[in-house]
Amino acid sequence: MRSLSGQRKSKSRPSLKNISSSLSSNIQEMKQLFSYKLNKDFSMRTLKLKFNQKEACLFYYSSIVDGARINLNIIKPLLENNGDSVDNVVSIENIEEVLDFETVNENINSGKVILFIEEDKTAYAMDVADFQHRAVSKSENETTIKGPQDAFTESMNTNISLIRKQLHNSQLINEGIQIGERSKNEVNLIYLKDLVNNDILENLRSRLKDIKTDSVRNIEMLEQYLEERPYSLLPTILYTEKPDKATSYIEEGFIVILMDSSSACLIVPVTFWSFFHYPEDRYLRFFYGNFTRAIRLLSFYLTLMISATFVAIANFHSEMIPPDLLLAITASRERIPFPLIFEVLIMEIAFELIREAGLRIPNPLGPTIGIVGALILGQAAVEANIISPIVVIVVALSGLSSFALADLNINFTIRIMRFLFILAAGTYGMLALTGASLLFFMYTASIKSFGIPFFSPMSPHFISSEDTVFRKALKKELFRPEYLRPKDIRKKAKS
Repeated sequence: MRSLSGQRKSKSRPSLKNISSSLSSNIQEMKQLFSYKLNKDFSMRTLKLKFNQKEACLFYYSSIVDGARINLNIIKPLLENNGDSVDNVVSIENIEEVLDFETVNENINSGKVILFIEEDKTAYAMDVADFQHRAVSKSENETTIKGPQDAFTESMNTNISLIRKQLHNSQLINEGIQIGERSKNEVNLIYLKDLVNNDILENLRSRLKDIKTDSVRNIEMLEQYLEERPYSLLPTILYTEKPDKATSYIEEGFIVILMDSSSACLIVPVTFWSFFHYPEDRYLRFFYGNFTRAIRLLSFYLTLMISATFVAIANFHSEMIPPDLLLAITASRERIPFPLIFEVLIMEIAFELIREAGLRIPNPLGPTIGIVGALILGQAAVEANIISPIVVIVVALSGLSSFALADLNINFTIRIMRFLFILAAGTYGMLALTGASLLFFMYTASIKSFGIPFFSPMSPHFISSEDTVFRKALKKELFRPEYLRPKDIRKKAKS
């Protein structure tokens, strides 16, 4: 006996019926499949073909196609031109032969026109999609001062063109895979055929084909389906809005994933260092780029550890603080009624509230309210003897440092881990903080992204361009990452 869910699933699937040679039968099937007349933007156009004098019918969604192209490149040629086949008459670049109604359903939802002809068991799908999307603009979340400024948009074709504009290589492959049960959406894999590791590529393909759900609308949702550890605090897939960043990874042998309706892409596999590397690091001169990386890694440490270290030292190891500074801290906390860890947690939570409110408030008001709110809240808390001034300084330094880490996923990881470290430090001081840090790095070292160790190529060690904490001069980068097992590990021949 089948389950209720199984019955519902089978009923919701599109018809697997093959296309008939009877035009009236095909028209009736299409009307039923797409709820003709009830579905306002589903259009049907009947016509008589000039080249074979047979009746034909066009079907499409008027809201997602280019009407001018349909009239000029499909309908007009079919009514006026003589020829021996559809391919020789219409002036559309991409014509696909379709044999069943499931494929018809997928093509119409993808913005194609379907042509049925009397006495023909084959239908013809012609691509005239015109999905609306933003023009190419600057990235909102990954700003760069030096280098290309363009960012991905919500259009798949536009995004692919942005990559091909930068990477002129006949080996650049754009592979499409359909996912979803009720709503078929296409996932595009972009990679260099003569570089990519086939095992990693096959692993990604199998994960995509194993996704069993009604719909995956965009990259942001797809990322959660592809992750090996959905409950891990650490991300294992890189998310970026920058075409130049995506292209640089493709050139190394990585795989980029694109979908319509997403103004970003995913990059797999990745390592811990990938989340701290920005395109600007390579556009700047050697010392300048490495200086910005040093600032970024210092920000990573301050965000993660400064509040917890302050709590541990002030509560359990006051002998480590110089006497004059210790007296100043003690004097500032003399009238504070709360334990130090409670002070720090209050301020950390308040900072997170202000950050979140600043993001959700309309753009013209967000920065102003964020800054004014932080100043007023901090000053009022100090004057009311709820928070000591040094705690405000420590938490402000911790919060501001987190803004230097622009990658959204690693930013959330560090902000959440910060609270865990503060709680550990408030329990047993530096001993607990050291233990928590050790467990965090042990856990991080155990993670793999599509089979690639997270701390590669530093641990375990692999041959690479040694672009981890700091990078080498561009002229001295001779190798691609060995941990990817690319088909060609050398970037340039030996001189």
